[in-house]
Amino acid sequence: MNPDPVLDAVLTRRSILHLTAPAPTRTQLEDLVQAAATAPDHGQLRPWRLIPVTGDERARLGEALGEATPPEHAHRASTKTLRAPLLLTIVHCPAPDHVRVPPWEQLAATTAVITTLSLLLHSRGWGSIWRTGPAIEAPQVRKYLGLEYGEQLLGWLYIGTPLQPDAARARSLPDVRTKISWEYTDDNR
Repeated sequence: MNPDPVLDAVLTRRSILHLTAPAPTRTQLEDLVQAAATAPDHGQLRPWRLIPVTGDERARLGEALGEATPPEHAHRASTKTLRAPLLLTIVHCPAPDHVRVPPWEQLAATTAVITTLSLLLHSRGWGSIWRTGPAIEAPQVRKYLGLEYGEQLLGWLYIGTPLQPDAARARSLPDVRTKISWEYTDDNR
């Protein structure tokens, strides 16, 4: 066990495929999202909103996904929403033509809050996986979720309790030395 809980969460977090109840309560989720909202966000625009989908609403969202999928895959698509007790819909809401914060930076802020949230969930014993797919562009899905013009659906963070408690074992770290260019420093060791 690493004495640094933040580093431990970063090193052991995984996308968890098999999730079951319980999921965080409304209060727990709101507290974690509040903490995650401290992620880097130039101008503190918070260019995102989240739509929790639970209970029977998961099946209704599944119906919209099924309608947006070719008939031969509709049934499978419609049942995917039942793979976790909580689906957190990730909606990117950029401020168009912002003077100081370009669109790419607003998207980075949205992904930063979700990444931070997934680490916080993991640190509290919950599992999550960010799922997307072609249906995020489908009019049926956008209509079901009530998305407005200019909003971009980025998928869902499926959240719940990992079926296998030890699913978050430490993994070997990749060798990233070739991804760091030291050419412009005095320290080329």
